[in-house]
Amino acid sequence: MSININLELINNKVKFVGTSNTNQNSPITIDYVAPIGDGQGYLGLELLVMSFAGCVSTAIVAMLRKMGKDISGYKVNAIGIRNENPLSLERVEYEIILNSKDTTYEELKQVVEKAEAISPVLIAIKNNVRVISKITIEG
Repeated sequence: MSININLELINNKVKFVGTSNTNQNSPITIDYVAPIGDGQGYLGLELLVMSFAGCVSTAIVAMLRKMGKDISGYKVNAIGIRNENPLSLERVEYEIILNSKDTTYEELKQVVEKAEAISPVLIAIKNNVRVISKITIEG
């Protein structure tokens, strides 16, 4: 299966609107900070960190549900640490906050390790970006 993305320049700087073949009615605005852009959209690295967090989270939640675990809430806080020269992503630090009455720390830790091992986004960046996770269970 291919991933088809369409970007269209919509101003006289670097503001784009992007859609995918599966989400044509959910556009994403991409821009850069002034003076190159107007700062009216996501930066590319923000989207990369968001993609990573969403990809790993999808796997984690799906695995926990397959195990029959209660998930009354799930949240991820992710921080991408940049290098300035050359501009790149050095590392991603993320914290998983799971609300569950029947999931142990050890179970969640094992699920996170499995999710990281199969995450296509993490597989794509793992040779260039360090990833650090933190786990919190509430409930």
